[in-house]
Amino acid sequence: MQSMGRVGCALDNAAAEAFNSTLKVEYVHRQRFRSRAEARVKIATWITDLYNARRRHGANDGLPPITFERQLTEKRQTSTALMRTAVA
Repeated sequence: MQSMGRVGCALDNAAAEAFNSTLKVEYVHRQRFRSRAEARVKIATWITDLYNARRRHGANDGLPPITFERQLTEKRQTSTALMRTAVA
């Protein structure tokens, strides 16, 4: 697997390594795949349907990534609207 970080900076790759570990422990090692193609489809489905949509993440205040990002976007939009109102 190709490194996700800069050369000589091990900490850059920590997030990718943590994700790969979670993927293997929570999904891959519990499945039997008939082919690489099946593995690709099922892993991609697990990532989009469970990992990003429903699985809670400690780094996101216990929220799934999609919910966390939605709330963050709403907060930014509200903050921007308030700032525009205050300046006007």
